[in-house]
Amino acid sequence: MSPRFDTLSAAAGWYDSWLKEAALPLWASVGVDPGNGLFQETLSIEGHLIEAPRRARAQARQVFVFASAVTAGYGDQWLSVAKAGWARFVQAYRRPDGLFINRVAADGTPIDTNADIYEQAFALLAMAALQAADPSNRELAVEAECLRAALQDRRVAGGGFRENGIHPFQANCHMHLFESSMSWETTGGRDWTLLSDELANLAMTKFIDPQSGALREFFDADWNALQGEGGLMEPGHHFEWAWLLDRWGRDRGDGAARAAAVRLFENGLRGVDRVRGVAVNALWEDFSIRDGAARLWPQTEHLKAAVVLGDEAQILRAARGLAQYLEVPARGTWRDKLDPAGTFVDEPAPATSFYHLIVAILELTARAKAAV
Repeated sequence: MSPRFDTLSAAAGWYDSWLKEAALPLWASVGVDPGNGLFQETLSIEGHLIEAPRRARAQARQVFVFASAVTAGYGDQWLSVAKAGWARFVQAYRRPDGLFINRVAADGTPIDTNADIYEQAFALLAMAALQAADPSNRELAVEAECLRAALQDRRVAGGGFRENGIHPFQANCHMHLFESSMSWETTGGRDWTLLSDELANLAMTKFIDPQSGALREFFDADWNALQGEGGLMEPGHHFEWAWLLDRWGRDRGDGAARAAAVRLFENGLRGVDRVRGVAVNALWEDFSIRDGAARLWPQTEHLKAAVVLGDEAQILRAARGLAQYLEVPARGTWRDKLDPAGTFVDEPAPATSFYHLIVAILELTARAKAAV
């Protein structure tokens, strides 16, 4: 049975304990391949290795997790995990042009040498987190500049970047690039600020529908939103963009961005199933349910957005919804998918979810401390 938090401090304490006592130790031990040093892609909910090809995003996100744990005060012991993970990531994934390939096999052999914008965004985020945890490492800022420069040939005339794959004009890769660029603003210089501003403007003028305030996912080459089957809307991304635009709006003193964030949050709430207490995967353009299943990551984004834009009742509702995914045999792992009937899918825990979890937990604990 998932905990029924009555206060912010109770919710924050429960998640803080889970992170410190269970998740960080588990993923730093069983979650690291002893043979080649790469982070594992998945663990079973019993805490055992389930072998799978390893995506660049999983490696970079785990570096981010352990570096962020250091900065948040969970202990300097996690710095060595982050640094070793980064060194192995660079060795296994970096291409001669400075970009990082998408995927390797379990033994580190390349199996997808394309370099998606999405994967590069997380490499940049990992570098920023590692720089924050270890300010003496001055090489990371140079590496980040080089990676950003290597992305410039992906630019499109209407602003933003062209992604690989079947949806070259999309919001999602820009969202994570936006997060990464903001993370580099303090130590990386003005070019990062300019990139953040460009991406915020792209979101507010192209990605977000001016009438409904809803976030669209896929576009044509002129950044016109696709309709019908291509008109996907995801509550989780509404929450995620709301959190980012509120942060950017606060930094810039931009009221329009903060107002857009509020509308995104409100529209995201239209995708929360009150019976199961979870944000569903996808909506149609009229906000009806398109995919009633509910993955873990939208729950973390619901919590993050509620912390910065919602009241205490909304935060607690989001915290309760997320907590049910963490009720597993091995404390420190998680379930990933809840079906429309309210039953969890029996499958391994993806390492990539840890990034979502730690950011949500750190937001929650900060809000609880501020409320005391």
